Amino acid sequence: MRELRYNPVLGQWVMVSAVRKKRPWRPKNFCPFCPGAEETGYGWEVLLLPNKFAVLSFEAPKPETEGGFYKKARALGQCSVIVETPEHDLKDLDELSLEQMTKVVELWKGATKELKENPHVSYVAIFRNKGEEIGVSLTHPHGQLYALSFIPLKARIKLDNARRHYKRHGECLFCRILEEELKGERVIYENESFVLFMPFFANWPYEVHIYPKRHVQWLIQLNWEESRDLADIVRVATGTLNALFDRGMPYVMNTYQAPLKGSYPFYHLHIEFYPLLRDKDKIKYAAGIEMGTWEFTYDGIPEENAEKLREACRKIACRIGARGKCV
Repeated sequence: MRELRYNPVLGQWVMVSAVRKKRPWRPKNFCPFCPGAEETGYGWEVLLLPNKFAVLSFEAPKPETEGGFYKKARALGQCSVIVETPEHDLKDLDELSLEQMTKVVELWKGATKELKENPHVSYVAIFRNKGEEIGVSLTHPHGQLYALSFIPLKARIKLDNARRHYKRHGECLFCRILEEELKGERVIYENESFVLFMPFFANWPYEVHIYPKRHVQWLIQLNWEESRDLADIVRVATGTLNALFDRGMPYVMNTYQAPLKGSYPFYHLHIEFYPLLRDKDKIKYAAGIEMGTWEFTYDGIPEENAEKLREACRKIACRIGARGKCV
């Protein structure tokens, strides 16, 4: 059973699927993403695979009508796994070569381009969960892609605020944020095309964002050099987070593009990382105030934490052959 259920209080679709209960948890003797597995075969460098436990499908049946007040809809869409390397034992994206990470970025672009032509897809969410604390069920390096038939709530809020700012001030909100951050103490790293920084308004203790310097809405607008620079800065971001406490940092990474249908000149491609640790062995939990109101408390001073991230960035920049400079 797959279906979408509408929450009229928040204006939000909830994806409901019985099949997700069957997902395996860290199998010890078998990896479905390694070369030679049934799903993967041999001779590949990066793969886009169907998620066997998908909550969305282009073949999703029409749900039985609830009747009355509540709304349901078909769970139309696509859930895919992005297998980032054939090497099972790599811990994170900073351990990929620049060439391999560039292939991952090119896969993101290719998938976005293909789905942009699909009439059923309104939004593409490319994301990555890392670490047992996040609930990652398979340890082989991988990300995920959800092709949605609707624009998710958080993306709609960002779009609304960006549109409002554009109408009021005649400028891109994200370009203005980048301009402000480049003046301050929270920039961590930059190369020719992108900037890595902790935002003024960070929610998580070591939250970092990646903004392109050029005003683009979709990954498919990036040229070859910008793709390499994006690969470079993603490697630096993950390496920095992992060097911060000399241990693997659990995190969620989300890529925010404009919706696939329509024109959004006021919007700006960006990537956000939400690291889970506030200290080496202390998790920052989203608890009462955060879960109940979506209003975060920040434990510390962002500028001081940004300096710790810069120190971590300097540790790893030479090791991974960074193309830009730690600030």
